[in-house]
Amino acid sequence: MKKHILEVDGIQKRFNERVVLSDVYLKCETSDIIGLFGRNGSGKSTLLKIIFGLISAPGKCIRIDGVSKNNSGNLSNEISYLHQEQYIPNHLSVKKAILLSIDKQNRDSFYEDQFIQSLLEKKIRHLSGGELRYLEIKIVLFNPAKFILLDEPYNGLSPVMIEVVNEMIKENSLRKGIIITDHNYQSTIKIANRLILIKEGKTHVLKEKSELVDKGYLTTSSFL
Repeated sequence: MKKHILEVDGIQKRFNERVVLSDVYLKCETSDIIGLFGRNGSGKSTLLKIIFGLISAPGKCIRIDGVSKNNSGNLSNEISYLHQEQYIPNHLSVKKAILLSIDKQNRDSFYEDQFIQSLLEKKIRHLSGGELRYLEIKIVLFNPAKFILLDEPYNGLSPVMIEVVNEMIKENSLRKGIIITDHNYQSTIKIANRLILIKEGKTHVLKEKSELVDKGYLTTSSFL
């Protein structure tokens, strides 16, 4: 299977006088599950939104398989993004949301999920927070894009559902590159095979999990 590579560099972003991102380089390859860490306000979500094209950043350089995507108006065929907030309209039924989001040839596979089957007759507005988040994650992972950006995927999920979601992420990483940022750092660390920390606007590639303590993101007690 051909390996795909996403590279991002030259990103600088400030809000008013506050510099959020100033020296960012990030490389994600097919089979990578990158855990993106940083304190609140460090720019994790901002970085994902810049990569996806929701936020502008002067001088940014985004390449996929060595080809510049700086002037591409829509990267949704190559990069899929899970928002922190709900993105499926409340008035839709679960079945309609799936029909609008999943290609016909992939729907049978999508419906094989017993949990999804239990939701099919419901409206989006009647789903619990965990049910909705699971549906949103599954739709994003089923997108044909080569790279997946997951912003707070574990929000509202029970520990059991987090395990199910992590298995889905692992399965998809066989053919996609995946970047996760989430306050649930334990679940992120558990699944990530690469760790990147944003600190003082810069990205730091970590070789060991213990560096999250060394660089002040975690305390020794929380890491154990």
